[in-house]
Amino acid sequence: MRHLMSPLDFSVEELDELLTLAQDIEAHPDKYAHACDGKKLATLFYEPSTRTRLSHEAAMLNLGGSIMGFSSADSSSAAKGESVSDTIRTISCYADICAMRHPKEGAPMVACQHSSIPVINAGDGGHQHPTQTLTDLLTILNVKGRLNNMTIGLCGDLKFGRTVHSLIHALVRYTGIKFVMISPEELRLPDYMRHDVLDKQNISYKEVVRLEDAMPELDILYMTRVQKERFFNEEDYVRMKDFYILDKKKMKLAPEDMYVLHPLPRVNEISVEIDDDPRAAYFKQMQYGVYVRMALILTLLDIHVD
Repeated sequence: MRHLMSPLDFSVEELDELLTLAQDIEAHPDKYAHACDGKKLATLFYEPSTRTRLSHEAAMLNLGGSIMGFSSADSSSAAKGESVSDTIRTISCYADICAMRHPKEGAPMVACQHSSIPVINAGDGGHQHPTQTLTDLLTILNVKGRLNNMTIGLCGDLKFGRTVHSLIHALVRYTGIKFVMISPEELRLPDYMRHDVLDKQNISYKEVVRLEDAMPELDILYMTRVQKERFFNEEDYVRMKDFYILDKKKMKLAPEDMYVLHPLPRVNEISVEIDDDPRAAYFKQMQYGVYVRMALILTLLDIHVD
């Protein structure tokens, strides 16, 4: 039995197989419409989510399975003090696979240690968000045709952004990857990510404050919001939240084949005037998220479709 806690749980070869499966699902959805008949997915979401929870549920429904779960800790026995380990033991009696989001780093790891069904980490605090990373990889592969030899700009909240941390972990395993870290001093990438991941593997990167300085050299711009829920005080959040706003003027500085990704939700960091730009890939990204989660469910349940 396998779980997904981190993008590193799959080798590069396994990631390539998963992405190929997702592309086949996109091309031939009818072939997979009954692959999970009789299977149940439990979504255990201890903090709010729209895209991640609903895309997991859509993925299972598209495969012919059924869904159950809760959308907040308040609507589960966690409100009564039940532990994650007891909750997952209970859910293991009801479902065949589960996706868990939790505000505490490491909670899904605790769950998988006590689970008799596969557990998908759907985001744990500021730590990891591996299914978003799979979505990001599929999006980059589909819009650029490759996952190597690229310069990736990561903009915004690089300190608390679990999507950024997961994406870096995944991309450093491909050849020719360069990063441009675009953030204010207060939201720089944590030291452990720079030293233990980038420096240790001799990955080329630089850090800049101005988005305009980075735009001309990018193949992908990955925007993130400043996350209010990760700040300890309102004053710091208000000061940081509008530090970057991507608009038409800045997009004119970018190459014609540079695509913009965003894990969403957005607040002010991407102007709505960008939505009609053919390089805006963040709504495609949401659709790709369903296909890649369908592929992940099939992989973890070891279901093969001829």
